[in-house]
Amino acid sequence: MADDSPAGPLYRRALLKLSGEALLGERPYGIDPDATTRFAHEIRAASLGGTQMCVVVGGGNIFRGMAGVASGMDRVKADYIGMLATVMNAVALGNALDRIGSPCAIHSAIPVEAVAEPFQRDRAVRDLDSGRIVIFAGGTGNPFFTTDTTAALRAAEMGCDVILKATQVDGIYSADPKLDPDAIRYDRLTYDEALARNLKVMDGAAFALARDSRIPIVVFSIEAQGSIEQVLAGRMASTLVMA
Repeated sequence: MADDSPAGPLYRRALLKLSGEALLGERPYGIDPDATTRFAHEIRAASLGGTQMCVVVGGGNIFRGMAGVASGMDRVKADYIGMLATVMNAVALGNALDRIGSPCAIHSAIPVEAVAEPFQRDRAVRDLDSGRIVIFAGGTGNPFFTTDTTAALRAAEMGCDVILKATQVDGIYSADPKLDPDAIRYDRLTYDEALARNLKVMDGAAFALARDSRIPIVVFSIEAQGSIEQVLAGRMASTLVMA
């Protein structure tokens, strides 16, 4: 539910979809502690600002299932490796949050009880309501689904008011703005327009699930310091996808 009070946050509960590549920082592979700490500070600041924060982080900095398939791996096994990579990233982000004094809980769709709780919706809601930041790991727990779809699914389950899709550019464009100087940024799209135009910022299943759950998606650039707080306050360029 949006908060109409000018002093309050725009959204009561948000899900941030963070790519695994965001955790690379300046590294070619793996997890950069400096980048991870930066995002932990920004997520904490958003939480302290009054928005309950959920996070889904990808695994592309460690392993991409489709890249494994292209190299001859079995699709199901490759997807499970990718899901395990998201667990590694979730643990790294959770550790960064712990180090800066921000309580968090990691819930994994794949049982890894040494480092994360098994995902159970009611427990995750209780963690949010108690002031914790909740990180969802392990994808949906099933192959053939991306972490974008995981983000839309968990946002629906948790009753989130918005999905924040963090990217390297400030919204959705008609073409890749890094390759096409004439690419046009959309301020607003409907879910059906995003699907019909085959815009690749999220996969079709994620758009469809968000549409059916009536959860708006805000696509924004994570590159600038403080961007999560800024986009939650509606103070930076972005693309809004909704009905």
